[in-house]
Amino acid sequence: MSWVTDSWRLKLAAIGLAVLMLGAVAFAQNPPTFKTLTVSGFQWTIPTGLIVINAPTKTTVRVTGLADTIQTMTADRLIGTFDLSKVSPGPAVKVNLAVTSQVGGVTVQTPSVPFVLNVDRRATVPVTVQVRPPRAAAGWVVTKAEAKCPNTVPCVVHFDGPAGWELDGNGKANLSAFVDLNSPVAGESLIVGNLPVTLEQNGRPLDPATFAKTVPVSSLDVSGVEVQVTAKTATTSKQVVLIDSPPSHGPPAGYRVVGITIDPIAVVISGKADALVKITSITLPAVDLTGHTSDVTFRLTIEYPPNVTGTVQTARVTYSIAANPNVQPSPTPSP
Repeated sequence: MSWVTDSWRLKLAAIGLAVLMLGAVAFAQNPPTFKTLTVSGFQWTIPTGLIVINAPTKTTVRVTGLADTIQTMTADRLIGTFDLSKVSPGPAVKVNLAVTSQVGGVTVQTPSVPFVLNVDRRATVPVTVQVRPPRAAAGWVVTKAEAKCPNTVPCVVHFDGPAGWELDGNGKANLSAFVDLNSPVAGESLIVGNLPVTLEQNGRPLDPATFAKTVPVSSLDVSGVEVQVTAKTATTSKQVVLIDSPPSHGPPAGYRVVGITIDPIAVVISGKADALVKITSITLPAVDLTGHTSDVTFRLTIEYPPNVTGTVQTARVTYSIAANPNVQPSPTPSP
């Protein structure tokens, strides 16, 4: 066995050199490399009483490994985790995002990524829903408008989110809830369901899109409510003109009406707005001009429509009658 033990140092060096050469060839074919990936969909460990405002949603990291592994490496094989179990609320809380690879042989170069988070207390507050004064169609007056929530009177919804959104600097509630009825009211009773609730913070609408930017996501327990409205027609007045009717019988042959005078020419009427809206004039009763060959005046009763009253009850209508030069008058009957 002397051939094994003879010059063993030289032989060991030869073996080591051979291994190195094989490794060099292997690395030449599959060298180490890197790739930049965007990590998203973070996992959060947050105590029940905390919430993150404008939470980050992605970050960029570099991963390293052998070329054939890195070539197929995708961002969904990376996990980013925030652990807030030991933090306290504050507007600038320093927390590290731990990024790990689920693929063997792939290393994250910076496995701990620093972030500054806005961490607030999480709270749930009740907010009474108010109906903004709805528009009323012409002639209508809204007498009552109220929101209806399941199992609560008055209608109350609950907002779950950052305490800083719910209270002002003095600890007073600064959230209000409103519902809007966009269509004008034109009826005694109206019920509209599933109208969206709008939250306002210090008088300004709170964009629901901001709810999704918190972790956990902020929410309203009831997003749509029913609105019940009652209304009545208003009593109002308007001026309309008086119009004569064609005579039931005209003057004798050879005579004609050359003018008509109505006094008053217009009257003021009063009543429910829905009854007045279509009235633009009032027609006087027809008269009989049989036997009249000169001016004649009639005192006519003004007939107002149902549920409508007027300031004047009678009108004087004067018909001016003259001979028709184109027609021979009928002879005056002998006495």
